[in-house]
Amino acid sequence: MTRAQANLLLLAVALIWGSAFVAQAAGMVGVGPLTFTGIRFLLGTAVVAPLAWREWRLLAVRQAQPLPRDALGIGVLGVLLMLGAVFQQIGITSTTVTNAGFLTALYVPLVPLLCWLLLRTPAHWSVWPTSLGCLAGTWLLSGAQSVDLVVGDLWVMASSVFWALHVIFVGRIAERLHAPFLIAAGQFLVCGLLSLLCAAPTETLTLDGLALAALPIAYAGLVSVGVGYTTQVVAQRYAQPADAAIILSAETVFAAMFGFLLMGDRLNAEGIAGCVLILVCIVAVQIAPLAAAGRQALAARRAQ
Repeated sequence: MTRAQANLLLLAVALIWGSAFVAQAAGMVGVGPLTFTGIRFLLGTAVVAPLAWREWRLLAVRQAQPLPRDALGIGVLGVLLMLGAVFQQIGITSTTVTNAGFLTALYVPLVPLLCWLLLRTPAHWSVWPTSLGCLAGTWLLSGAQSVDLVVGDLWVMASSVFWALHVIFVGRIAERLHAPFLIAAGQFLVCGLLSLLCAAPTETLTLDGLALAALPIAYAGLVSVGVGYTTQVVAQRYAQPADAAIILSAETVFAAMFGFLLMGDRLNAEGIAGCVLILVCIVAVQIAPLAAAGRQALAARRAQ
């Protein structure tokens, strides 16, 4: 798979996640955030499980089964996924969608920053202005004039750290293991079980509440997790973490689009400007490195 193909897949993931915005908002009417997350990711596990089993058998034939450190890495991904999803879901229950959308986008500049701090991996210079551009675009799209921090805002800010770490490490583990479906199923299972384990003593689940949330949970689990997150694992084997974070931030644009189509939301001039700015940044972060590589190749040919 080429880098361009991987980036197109990541854009499709952003589309899926943006469409799940309506489901996530509706699902919280009947169940708590931990229960919603737990059932959602276990449904995603069920979707990917047959592909993961087939992948495991192929690895066994080649005697290339995952090592204990690989299983540990998948477990860590599941924990990061659980913390990011649950913290964000808890935050949404006690803050505005405007603040949550803006603060979640903090993971975009956090990815290259954490790559540099933790992995000593330098990022192309274009990542920095485009990351800031995505933040500015999200702010315009939300229509926010100020960010007044409340408890929910702090939960969402914390979730952005875990989303950034997940984006970084899912690519590294997928690249080493070459078993994207196995990784996806493993991390979904860990995330789902941990969420339900934490939900048992803290949340009350009723049949009426579950019935109200059934359709949103099904969509968020089968489509957003089963298809979206699995595609993310596949694509990030071939995409740079910082690039992936910026492309996935298009989720905000698609959420606004589906809000317009399904919820009757309307974009003002600021919102349209935010959409345009985010899309420009997504294109720019792809063109800048390719343009630089082209100039270097041209200079090398001329020097020969």
